Amino acid sequence: MKKITLISALIIAVIAIGLFSFIKWNPPLVSGTISSSGDKQSVVISIGNKGFSNVKITGVLINNNEEPLVKKIQLSNPLKGFIIADDFDGEAREYGITNIEDVIIEPNTSPSSQLEKVNNGTATEDDKSYGLSIINDKEINKVIINYSYLGLSFEKNVPINH
Repeated sequence: MKKITLISALIIAVIAIGLFSFIKWNPPLVSGTISSSGDKQSVVISIGNKGFSNVKITGVLINNNEEPLVKKIQLSNPLKGFIIADDFDGEAREYGITNIEDVIIEPNTSPSSQLEKVNNGTATEDDKSYGLSIINDKEINKVIINYSYLGLSFEKNVPINH
């Protein structure tokens, strides 16, 4: 009986370590298209979740770990797209501008799968697309996204090539 318990515990430990390793080497948050304003002080990054559980963004920094002036999430769909804006008043309101802490990024929303749906003609207004919008008073060269997934913390660096 002790032998069966020990073997079962070892099998569970190996599976847990394997799952943990897989998630760490294949982080779920992915980015797609990156767009910026002419002065490079406003950026929109298409982001999504290729995992099987929700992703929660816990922080966004820019350049050398600086806090941006404004950071929001655009909740849209692949047919509508995103807007690059210098502020989130007026027309920008139509693009589902939401506080980051109020958004959970659902599974199976990677930008590449959204693009594939658009190209196949199977995209609908019910599909969810997420755009990370950042406004700053200086040029944005890099975005650092901190997030949690299954209780694990991750960091994604997105270079902004102008």
